[in-house]
Amino acid sequence: MRAVADSSRIEGDALPEPPSREQLVRKLALAVQSHDVPATLHLLSDYVGAAHFLLARCDLIQEQGLDYIVSSDWPFDLVRRVAPEIASNYAKSSELEKCLSLFTPGFSLLPDDVIVPGSISRQYCSLGLCVGRTRYMLLLLFTEGLILSQERLRELGLLAAYAASSSEQMSNKAERDFELTERELECLFWIAEGKTSDEIAMILGISRNTINNYITSVMRKTGTKTRSEAIAYAVRNNLV
Repeated sequence: MRAVADSSRIEGDALPEPPSREQLVRKLALAVQSHDVPATLHLLSDYVGAAHFLLARCDLIQEQGLDYIVSSDWPFDLVRRVAPEIASNYAKSSELEKCLSLFTPGFSLLPDDVIVPGSISRQYCSLGLCVGRTRYMLLLLFTEGLILSQERLRELGLLAAYAASSSEQMSNKAERDFELTERELECLFWIAEGKTSDEIAMILGISRNTINNYITSVMRKTGTKTRSEAIAYAVRNNLV
């Protein structure tokens, strides 16, 4: 299986020996204590021989711009060009495909018009992982011709989830998941129960228009476009 690496390396140079698991665990513990997300991702990238990392937060992926990208050392022009395609591909994936991608490395090709730096391959590796209720996607670039260790890639998802869950910085950012008000959560619960806006209005004793405003707010905050998507989000994140 092939992939990509550090644009600063000169072609023909010997690649450095990746750290052992024991070395990684020691360094990872120190980086996690410092709440340094980029440092932990650099360590994990080195462990599998990756040159560049990009960590995206999937529940924010439908937002405009690059807000859903948590941390990345990909060249910025590459991030700006590829980010819309990452979001589009994720949105097109079924819920089953998203679940199957968790902790399972997958490989894709960068678009043909993308300029990749140095000896970096056009192929990249993606790995889904969960941190509590939040789902993330880790994308890795490697040096052209590098043979990946499938064993280390499988470990990578678990180690990345550990590092992310222990990071105060990422935990603070994850608080955006829980900005739903009590009324919004009530409406979300009742639409998950199959109730219409009129029925919810009768149950809660408020107007149908107010219910629709709450539901619109729920979909905006959760990055969903339909009631069905909002229900799926709520189930996935244990909100109902």
